[in-house]
Amino acid sequence: MPESTAWTLHPQLAKDTINIGDLPLSRVLVIQDANYPWLLLVPRRAGVAEIIDLDEVEQAQLMTEIARVGRALKAVTECDKLNIAALGNVVPQLHVHVIARRTSDAAWPRPVWGAVAPVAHDPREVEAFIRALRKRIWLASDEAPRF
Repeated sequence: MPESTAWTLHPQLAKDTINIGDLPLSRVLVIQDANYPWLLLVPRRAGVAEIIDLDEVEQAQLMTEIARVGRALKAVTECDKLNIAALGNVVPQLHVHVIARRTSDAAWPRPVWGAVAPVAHDPREVEAFIRALRKRIWLASDEAPRF
């Protein structure tokens, strides 16, 4: 991978998410679907499609960030289960899903993909959710979410 290649967020991920901030390695995003509290972590490295494309230090950093975000999401949502996955079948850019699941959610116990149509977030509710996450994840909270 050339050093001069700049990282950019895949257009589909940009379209489907709200940017809530950057950790040392990953951009943290909220999926625009109010059916589930659903976050993505996208390592800011150009040309990376698989976890194994990161070097070993970056792999460890990604795991640390997944755990940090997962703990925050679980605390904020008081969910029954966390689903964590890096699939990339539709979007080739490496991204890790961290989804808070409840036994009462629309897809339980199945995977969330395609279970029900996405529902738009209530702007006030998603802003409160993002504020709570930023506080737990230790992201700067003085900037507005980027929709």
